[in-house]
Amino acid sequence: MRTDFCEGTRVNLLPRSSALITAAAGTLLLVATAALPVTTAAPDERGAPVTVRQAEDQTGPTQAGPTQAGPTQAGPTQADPIRPDPVRPGPALQALELAPVGGSSPTGRSMGAPGSARAEAAAGARAVPERRTEPFSLIGATWTDPRARLTGTVQVRTRSVATGRWTGWQALESDGVSPADAHSVDGAGRGRTDPLWVGTSDGVQARVAADGGRTGLLPDGLRLDLINPDQPRTKALATPTAAGRRAAAVAVPARPVPKMVTRAGWGADESMVKNPPEYTTDVQVMFVHHTAGTNNYSCRDSARIVRGIQAYHVRSNHWNDIGYNFLVDRCGTLFEGRRGGVNRAVLGAHTLGFNAHSAAIAVLGDYRSRGVPALVRTVIAQVAAYKLGSYGNLATGRTMLRSSGSDRYPEGTLASLSRVSGHRDTGFTACPGTGLYNQLGAIRGIAGAGPAGLRLVRVTGATAVGPAYYTRGLISPLWTTGTPSGLLNRFDLYVDGKLALSARNTHRKGTLRLPAGRHTLTLRATHLSGRTASITRTVIVDATAPRFTTGPAVVLRRGSLNGSVPIRVGWSAADGGGLRSVALTRPKAVNLGVTANGWAGVARPGAATTWTLRAADRAGNARSASVTRTPVMVSEATATRTGRWTVLRNSAYLSGAALRSGTGGSSLTWTVSGRSAGLAVSRTSGSGTVSVYLDGRAAGTLNLRSAQTLHRQAVWVKNWGATGRHTVKIVVNGSATLDGLVVLR
Repeated sequence: MRTDFCEGTRVNLLPRSSALITAAAGTLLLVATAALPVTTAAPDERGAPVTVRQAEDQTGPTQAGPTQAGPTQAGPTQADPIRPDPVRPGPALQALELAPVGGSSPTGRSMGAPGSARAEAAAGARAVPERRTEPFSLIGATWTDPRARLTGTVQVRTRSVATGRWTGWQALESDGVSPADAHSVDGAGRGRTDPLWVGTSDGVQARVAADGGRTGLLPDGLRLDLINPDQPRTKALATPTAAGRRAAAVAVPARPVPKMVTRAGWGADESMVKNPPEYTTDVQVMFVHHTAGTNNYSCRDSARIVRGIQAYHVRSNHWNDIGYNFLVDRCGTLFEGRRGGVNRAVLGAHTLGFNAHSAAIAVLGDYRSRGVPALVRTVIAQVAAYKLGSYGNLATGRTMLRSSGSDRYPEGTLASLSRVSGHRDTGFTACPGTGLYNQLGAIRGIAGAGPAGLRLVRVTGATAVGPAYYTRGLISPLWTTGTPSGLLNRFDLYVDGKLALSARNTHRKGTLRLPAGRHTLTLRATHLSGRTASITRTVIVDATAPRFTTGPAVVLRRGSLNGSVPIRVGWSAADGGGLRSVALTRPKAVNLGVTANGWAGVARPGAATTWTLRAADRAGNARSASVTRTPVMVSEATATRTGRWTVLRNSAYLSGAALRSGTGGSSLTWTVSGRSAGLAVSRTSGSGTVSVYLDGRAAGTLNLRSAQTLHRQAVWVKNWGATGRHTVKIVVNGSATLDGLVVLR
């Protein structure tokens, strides 16, 4: 037996010759002897040990100092009720070689009673007996030859720091030989099981169960690797990002990278990554994996789990970096994996024989008997669409990849694969678990879909009239879509077939200024998959305001003069693109429509009133026009009289008085200046007719008789269109009561 250092932990090692394992009583134990205190080390980078003293076989949780670098630990949340594990510093790697049982265990307790089946098994068996360790959170088994297979199942149980209790036995899953390409920077590496996240622990026990009672050779160098992810870390290098490109004079945003926790965010240890990343030419297939192990982890521990996987892949497997390109936890948080740029085709170590022309995402947890939540499916689909779509590959399609050698496809064999495939599609493995594998069809559908429900909500700065929009030139289309932003690439606006604006996937609004004339506007949404959806509308740009071809003009009209003067506002408006509205804005707001050309109102006598009209077209251009007029009451007492007249006094008359005549031929004459004039009378059942003369010419005969007595009535009006001096003469034919004139100036 020899003593050596292994990844910074000094342990007792077996000779390099293979050990024979034989089934006895169903289970064989692999035990490492530990008669002397074991020295553990926190390796600097990959090897040079810095030793610390570990007590031999103590029970109870390890007492540790303050939490070191790592995510802040908090209590459970409603979204994730599982409490995170306590963080305890310790050696980055503790490697425990599996040695034959020699008498008692390191604890001093016998492994089995003499003569029992257990004792017979232990006589040639190996195990790690129940023992105290420095804190660790992730465990796996590795061996020297990456092409060697483990013929048994390694089972482990660990002691929780938080509770001090031991777990039940858990199997370490093995997918066969190492997936790393021997000629890549990862090298051949070591053979390995999948790592198992056990939470912060300070004790371990291990055994190997034979497969079906068969006898097989254990690979050389079989050991347990205990990983502590809570180490001070070198700052992560910046991930290259693509800059926005330009199409003609229009800036096109860079292809959006899915939202994720970067290597710096999860605390990648860049000091252990010795070689620069390698690249493959493109991404033809996205492989989906699961990491196996437990699903009962707090999502607040996910960064620690990812750090543990990186440490296991580098320190235990001897790869250059973490093998996966991406990882996602059960809560849907996405993590950047292998260094080299998420927007580039980084060569990983994940799928034996098919690392080239592919990328991989691993879901933290075990999905053999359950599927992943909807959010996780969407994240996987988003990453698949992003990586595959970057190279023009639709996630719903298939392709042929040539194997570089796997247990299912010998080297040189062409394999027909879905663009989104499970690990089991290329090798004899259960990965990514039947539950998740059965969801890949739905994931392909999400990843390969086009933008759904694209709809133009409105165009600010424009008015919709049927299928067309009218604007003065500056518009801001606002749109929506049923596809989440994370699955979209960008939105483009084309004017007459030319790209005019490009917006990020999170934007739902753009602003354009269009020249005068008729245009075709197309909104195009592009999915990360490359599929598109479009909406096309006609936009008419009209920068010319409407015209008032006549008016506005104000004239008198017939009606009651009781406290106000009846008037009529008239106009005519036109616009080449069509009127949208005509409105009176002064002295009050009235919507007049677009077909009317007159409005009846009233004015206060003796006061100047301004009437303002506003005409607007479909494009939003508007023009206003105003007119100001003053109605004046001219008393009957100022008229020149002929014949017989009687003065009547009553508050019902204008100014409290009126003139009445029952003698035919009697007359009243006024000479006035104004644009419009009206005769004020009182109408009764005894009233007769009067003749009206305007500027010496007969203008008509008025019948003043009314079954109902009506005072202060304008019964005749004359509008001249311009201010002038005119004579109005009224001649009585029977009986009449006259109350004066109203003149509009």
